Amino acid sequence: MFDDLHPIVSTHENFDSVLVPQDHVSRSKNDTYYVTEDTVLRCHTSAHQLSLLKQGEKKFLVTGDVYRRDTIDATHFPVFHQMEGVRVFTKCELSSTELAPQDFVSQELKSMLEGLAKHLFGEVELRWVDAYFPFTDPSYELEIFFNGEWLEVLGCGVMQKQILNGASLVDEEAWAFGLGLERLAMVLFDIPDIRLFWTNDERFSKQFKAGMFRSGGHNMQKFKSYSKYPPCYKDVSFWLPNVSKFTENDLCEIVRSTAGNLVEEVKLIDEFHNPKTNQVSNCYRITYRSMDRSLTDEEINTLQDCVREALVTSLGVTLR
Repeated sequence: MFDDLHPIVSTHENFDSVLVPQDHVSRSKNDTYYVTEDTVLRCHTSAHQLSLLKQGEKKFLVTGDVYRRDTIDATHFPVFHQMEGVRVFTKCELSSTELAPQDFVSQELKSMLEGLAKHLFGEVELRWVDAYFPFTDPSYELEIFFNGEWLEVLGCGVMQKQILNGASLVDEEAWAFGLGLERLAMVLFDIPDIRLFWTNDERFSKQFKAGMFRSGGHNMQKFKSYSKYPPCYKDVSFWLPNVSKFTENDLCEIVRSTAGNLVEEVKLIDEFHNPKTNQVSNCYRITYRSMDRSLTDEEINTLQDCVREALVTSLGVTLR
């Protein structure tokens, strides 16, 4: 288990080492936090995959904080935690079966992860969905039928031979999987808002302690919501200076950096195109809500004024 690897990695480690295409959207500064032109805050724990393989690790887990520029809602936060698992099969292990190497590795992968899902959630209905990840082929997502709906639990697949070859493992095959720990905990414990993981309110933290999880999810203590403080809605409308360069992620980043964790959601509620001027207007609704107290009108109005000013300064929009 590796849980103390540094979160700042090279762009080669974050992208190239796991075969992310040069034109992939995740490489843009709209999606990734660049520290310098050649270093980033890791977007996934897979950034350490190749270096650990080169060190001779054949079976390992990596856990750590990962960072992504994203929308603002109850399930997204710019920092969260992932767990990466990798298992390498030797030439001897692969020759012990009549199955083709990829089929054997896929079978072993699915069997292991189905066992993990049942350990966490109990005897639930499972299904495998074909997926795409640059670093695995074939790639899959595991979904479970839980509380009346299908939920994606994790992504996985058979590691690309190019990665193994880069680690001088030319005769081996491997699988890899990755899962988001906050998302998993939200499902298991009925936690409604990802911001709660970052609160200092003891009414949240004291509900959980080491060893409280029960295998299979049976009789497990669920999160008990404390006072739900009322939301406050504020709209901001503006003309875009350049439609092609505007992104919602940029707007969300500015809103979050200005108002912090008091922002619960940012949502586009109206878009208007003026055919005479060829200008586009957007209206976004910002939902403010504290996890531990009621917000005052004066406080929210001050924050909203700061957000409006920051949008003009940073994005060059014209407020309406």
